[in-house]
Amino acid sequence: MNGYRTIVVGTDGSALAEPTVARAAWLAAEEDADLVVVCAWSSLSRRQEARNTNTLGGDTSFGQVKGHVAATEAVRQGVEVARQVGARVKAALLVDGEPAAALLQVAGQHQADLIVVGAIQDVSIADRLLGTVATDVVKRATCEVLIVRPQMPVTELEVPEDVVETPLPPEQVPLD
Repeated sequence: MNGYRTIVVGTDGSALAEPTVARAAWLAAEEDADLVVVCAWSSLSRRQEARNTNTLGGDTSFGQVKGHVAATEAVRQGVEVARQVGARVKAALLVDGEPAAALLQVAGQHQADLIVVGAIQDVSIADRLLGTVATDVVKRATCEVLIVRPQMPVTELEVPEDVVETPLPPEQVPLD
């Protein structure tokens, strides 16, 4: 069995993001693999988000950071955690879009051997019917997937968002 060469990890700035990135970073350091940190974010205005929620029912952007500033901060924190663990961060990316699709897209572009995602226990009927980011990634990934569960029971995660929306194209965050 060959070791991992590239590991992709998703972050959203929530309480689950740090242990998820830390696990991915530990694996990357142990395997001498490159780590790619990804944050899916939404450039939709609050009005457009509300329209989507009302039309489709429920929060259609679970796990998606609202706004460029909040997404940039989530990625920055993820990179900081990864470096503290000793990982080699190859890229830190912001992707405007749905979280599972963003992770799968980046994994394909970087020929990832492993995707690492965080997941809380499915506690709602909506989660069971519609699925979660982790479920979607597991179903569609062409590489291995590691699910990181929180040590303590968590039923809801607060994902950061900007106060003012500033739509910008997807980009790579400078690694300093």
